[in-house]
Amino acid sequence: MAKLKVGVLISGRGSNMASLVRAAWEEDYPAEIACVVSNVADAPGVKIARDAGIATAVISHGEYPDRETFDRAVSAELEKHGVRLVALAGFMRIMSPWFPERWQGRVVNVHPSLLPLFKGLEAQQKALDAGVRVSGCTVHFVEPDVDGGPVIAQAAVPVLAGDSADRLATRILRQEHRLYPLVVRWFGEGRITLAGGRVEVKGVPPGATLLFSPEP
Repeated sequence: MAKLKVGVLISGRGSNMASLVRAAWEEDYPAEIACVVSNVADAPGVKIARDAGIATAVISHGEYPDRETFDRAVSAELEKHGVRLVALAGFMRIMSPWFPERWQGRVVNVHPSLLPLFKGLEAQQKALDAGVRVSGCTVHFVEPDVDGGPVIAQAAVPVLAGDSADRLATRILRQEHRLYPLVVRWFGEGRITLAGGRVEVKGVPPGATLLFSPEP
């Protein structure tokens, strides 16, 4: 069976991209990283992808007059590589509505909070400011509403006494690196369906939780 071709969009260090690349190296993993696209030429993740032998492209948003024109250029690059699933991994661009509509049900993101709490930037600091006892990360479908698409799976991370945003972010990131490859695996296995704004994963009993709690 052919592996699912995944295109990864990045803007920076590419640590979540690297976790997907490592997962894809496993023989039984049902997906492959077909290409990596960055909007930042010197993003460290670009070198990581190139060193791993993955096709890369830099498409600078500053060279396009508006968001949709840029999004169409990114989409064309993904299509050139036969991509069937788009994974945002630290992609620091707000997309025009055109992109999630064009790739409806085939574009996902990982966010460092338990959505719908703490959308947008500085999610870890927002969690600390709110005084929550548990934070975490979420893999979700991307829709025009920023960080507002249907949740696929989450991982919980405790907020510890004396935490800084950086310390909390580091612990959350470890779980992102575990959760994102798992969700992409589910896509590759054809186990994920989206209907009526709700996500179902084949093999997971109805009503069962898709909240992972990997840390004490």
